[in-house]
Amino acid sequence: MSTPTPSAAFTGAIDLASAAVGGRALLCSDDFFAGMENLVRPEPAVFDPNAYTERGKLMDGWESRRKRVPGHDWCIVQLGVPGTVRAVDIDTAFFLGNHPPFASVDGILAPGATPEALRDELQWTEIVPTTPLRRGSQNLAAVVTEGAWTHLRLHIYPDGGVARLRAYGEPAPVEAALPIDLACATSGGRAIACSDAFFASMDNLLLPGRAPHMGHGWETRRSRPPGEDWIIVQLGRPGRIDRIDADTHHFKGNYPDRCAIEAIHWPGAPPDALVRSPDWVTIVPKSKLQADAVHAFTPTDAGPWTHVRLRIYPDGGVSRLRVYGSPTPDAAGRPDPLVTRINEDPDLAGTLSRCCGSRRWVAAMVAARPFSSRAHLFGEAERQWWRLGDGDWKEAFTHHPRIGADLAQLRAKYANTASWASGEQAGVSGASEEVLQALVEGNLAYEATFGHIFLVCATGRTASEMLAMLRERLENAPTDGGHAAELRIAAGEQVKITRLRLEKLLS
Repeated sequence: MSTPTPSAAFTGAIDLASAAVGGRALLCSDDFFAGMENLVRPEPAVFDPNAYTERGKLMDGWESRRKRVPGHDWCIVQLGVPGTVRAVDIDTAFFLGNHPPFASVDGILAPGATPEALRDELQWTEIVPTTPLRRGSQNLAAVVTEGAWTHLRLHIYPDGGVARLRAYGEPAPVEAALPIDLACATSGGRAIACSDAFFASMDNLLLPGRAPHMGHGWETRRSRPPGEDWIIVQLGRPGRIDRIDADTHHFKGNYPDRCAIEAIHWPGAPPDALVRSPDWVTIVPKSKLQADAVHAFTPTDAGPWTHVRLRIYPDGGVSRLRVYGSPTPDAAGRPDPLVTRINEDPDLAGTLSRCCGSRRWVAAMVAARPFSSRAHLFGEAERQWWRLGDGDWKEAFTHHPRIGADLAQLRAKYANTASWASGEQAGVSGASEEVLQALVEGNLAYEATFGHIFLVCATGRTASEMLAMLRERLENAPTDGGHAAELRIAAGEQVKITRLRLEKLLS
């Protein structure tokens, strides 16, 4: 009988102490009841109420004997890969009447140090001060001490049992012969989002070495109806990609039928923005997969890239994803005339005000410069827009003429966007008098209802289509949240217009 411990909520970071990435317990003051090696096992602790050893109850963790003399117990753990630790989990799962009341954690950067030197000679830094522990629970603590560490030392006061020690953080870059696996967890790669991970965690996809069994990969549930699943990986460092391996090791009756791989260059991109970005580039077209096999692909565009997205059709499991390549300098991006113009524009505020009339959006975009690629530029433009408030959105709306109005009369008021606005509303030209009149009346009714003009990305739409959209959106009555919903619909249309205008900057 076993019950898994609830998962810790540190997505986006890896457990640097886990045996899955090479972590190991080196030395401890005492492990009479349960061995220190259990501390870094990657799987959750389990409990068998009927299992005993000649020394007592069999426990899945590290447990010292009851201390009858002064002092306390400790254990030194070597991280699988050096790195910055952001948080720790001192997990006392199943240790109820025998858990330590308190614990603390030290860190040290001492590559190659012997266990004896770590114990007797070297100076440690306290990274988690003495804190109370709950029995049979995860005990999560933030690490505020900056630095990269190679080893941790767990102190328990005065004695007792700890099931697991997790050290969540980011690996420090390690120099290695090229090409390196830019996606591997030991290189700093991180799985940051996926469509589903019902059977096995997305983090498994980037672990070093081949998977020991099927549960050590990434596996989605069966889709109903069949569709596709995906996972987004942030590379440990931006780089040019030479080869990508998709390994279905152990997946035989449940491997995906096909896969495709996309890439993007957007340093520091928020995961939610990457999920909805339209700027991914396909670098491996949809390709047939086989059971229990390594599939090697040569990308059609080497990059540089900061993220890759693996798509699988329709669902299933992939054991490992390897992205071999060479890191590029942080400043290296995807050269593009539009990005170059934006980055070098001496009057960028004036240029951007032609794209969007919100002053705070313009200021945010100026501050975000330089951009590394079109994906970075367009993505940041949308991200900064949605960080604004209602007043900023309405300010931008005032820089648009009413659809169907006499554009010649509005050129003086909207001098900096008039030529673009007339082009965006080209679908109105040639419309019947009846449709134009209905647009004018509909716009007046809309403004009276919602307090701002009716905004739609009109490019490519006829006057009749815009009139139909106007009438449909007039049904979003201000009651029951309709007013707020309509404001956000209009804000979404502004996003489309802003992108089109950014693209026109080269015209």
